[in-house]
Amino acid sequence: MMDFKKLTREHKDLIIKTRRDLHLIPEPAYTEKKTSDYVARYLEKESLDLRTGIAQYGVVGVMDTGKPGKTLLIRSDMDALPITEDTGLGFASTHEGAMHACGHDGHMSMVLGAATVLNKIKDSLKGTIKFLFQPAEEGPGGAKPMIEEGVMENPTVDYSIGCHLWPTIDEGTIGVKAGPLMAAMDRFDLRIIGRGGHGAMPHLCLDALEVGTQVVNALQRIVSRQINPLQPAVVTVGRFHAGSTFNVIPGEAEMCGTTRTFDRDIWNTWPERLEKIIAGVCESMGATYELKYSQGYPPLLNEEDMARVVAKCAEAVVGKENVIEPEPTMGGEDMAFYLEKSKGCFFFLGVGRKGCAPIHNPRFDFNEDVLLLGVETYCRIALDLLG
Repeated sequence: MMDFKKLTREHKDLIIKTRRDLHLIPEPAYTEKKTSDYVARYLEKESLDLRTGIAQYGVVGVMDTGKPGKTLLIRSDMDALPITEDTGLGFASTHEGAMHACGHDGHMSMVLGAATVLNKIKDSLKGTIKFLFQPAEEGPGGAKPMIEEGVMENPTVDYSIGCHLWPTIDEGTIGVKAGPLMAAMDRFDLRIIGRGGHGAMPHLCLDALEVGTQVVNALQRIVSRQINPLQPAVVTVGRFHAGSTFNVIPGEAEMCGTTRTFDRDIWNTWPERLEKIIAGVCESMGATYELKYSQGYPPLLNEEDMARVVAKCAEAVVGKENVIEPEPTMGGEDMAFYLEKSKGCFFFLGVGRKGCAPIHNPRFDFNEDVLLLGVETYCRIALDLLG
């Protein structure tokens, strides 16, 4: 049996150094030049076939075993968030106003670590592994443009896997779930046009603020009265702006928000549902509107057989009792695009401990020893599928 625990531990210092190096240089979506260069240099040292500049800053390192077989894609995101770090770490962000607050530094170090370990056992594998690093997961999304530029072809990817550090499950556990794990994630922007005027003369105005409040209330009835209550769904208005002073009725109101669902059929009906309600409310109150609906990431659906493979490999790493089925989340992930093109599974690696901050928080941090569990899990999956 391959001793992946030993092989992974031998590279512990490198894996942690890689995470810290990347944590120092966080770059938000589509500005990941330093990060991309770092990843490319690392993969070059592993003598992998290197492809850079994909969808601006995407990188793929290709490991060809020289033997015919399937192709496995192991994916990491690279982008940081526009957050000012407040961890006090000795390797805190050196880029003002940017931070790896979602664990993407950890994701990269795990996939790079897996590339190093799997390179050591290359003779035991057949087929091809693509180590993929994409920009802009936090939005507007780097997966789709990378796919459009051919990362799933030459050779065609058969299996895709990825992992997210997850503080809502305990440190040292691994969360694997077949079927829906993360939601489809869309955005809408709405401008309501009325007729402004004096706050003391509402009869001479068409109050865009009032129309907007009716729209917000009506949109909530999509979930409460149109969607099967056994199908989770969310409509959220996250920003609403109208007016500038106390005695003027606003002539315009602007809002933006998001919709979420695990169901592909519901996902495809959101634009029509929202437009119908907005048009009805505005017409009944005499206002007009401009709606921009932007479909984002599809629902993330794990293939059943691949989820079984990942769970089996995870059990060998952390023990059967520490492999759990996590609750699905209404958060979105553009890993979903890769899973639409191949059999695949996205799993959670637990980093939750007492007092830990959530992701997207300026104090988010984790125990770096957990990264070894992720590397080992990736390697076991690769051997299972390509061994």
